[in-house]
Amino acid sequence: MYPFKKSEDLIWCVDIGNTTTACGIFRRDGLLLKTFRFRTRLEITPEELLILLRNFLEVFDIPLSQIKGIALASVVPPLNEIWEAVVRRWLVKEWLLVSAEVVPIPVKLQYPQEVGADRMVNAYAGWQKFRRSVIIVDYGTATTFDCVSEKGEYLGGAIAPGLESAAESLFTKTAKLPRVDLNSPPDSALGRDTLSAMKSGLLYGFAALTEGLIARLSEEMKTDPLVLATGGLAATLAPLCPKIERIEPHLTLEGLFYLYREQIEK
Repeated sequence: MYPFKKSEDLIWCVDIGNTTTACGIFRRDGLLLKTFRFRTRLEITPEELLILLRNFLEVFDIPLSQIKGIALASVVPPLNEIWEAVVRRWLVKEWLLVSAEVVPIPVKLQYPQEVGADRMVNAYAGWQKFRRSVIIVDYGTATTFDCVSEKGEYLGGAIAPGLESAAESLFTKTAKLPRVDLNSPPDSALGRDTLSAMKSGLLYGFAALTEGLIARLSEEMKTDPLVLATGGLAATLAPLCPKIERIEPHLTLEGLFYLYREQIEK
């Protein structure tokens, strides 16, 4: 059982990514009760999506009637209409589709409209939680680095390939290299066989990429930022990166909750 009363209102936050869709169910006081993920499918219909969502709630014994609000962020524009149809027709009256424009954080970029909603939500969440300069490393389909100043300004960052995307390219474009398990690093960076050499190149290689970019970004920010890691592979890569100080696995979902509370319930 989860720590909520059967009469208590709940907020559902959804981060629609290119590969997976992450969901979090929050109490109104901000306590995250449950998270779950499923594969993002471009071809899904509104009816199929509704059944999928209801099944997840049933599995976790969360009554749909207690979901009083939904906050969505998406980097997959073709799915926005599908989700909107489901939310409007069957789920809730109070909902928020988060875009970069609605995130209340100053953006110091040449083209602010180009920033993905997920990156802005991460920046907002990092600032709300820690109120200091931060670098947020998000290990997803892409690896993104987002920088927030000591004044709470979004400064930009960097975008690199994601670990799984890079690994998939290596597997599919080289005939003799097999797939490898990326959940744990090799015993040594000096690979003694093909599998350990591939794991070293991918895991320690991405750790070196992370460390190098954090150093450069921190220097250009002219401050000593708190470095956070989030995303599906944060638990795997963060231990290999001494500059990462905290793992925040649900940072995007928490940012969505903060935004819902500010935009809808203010």
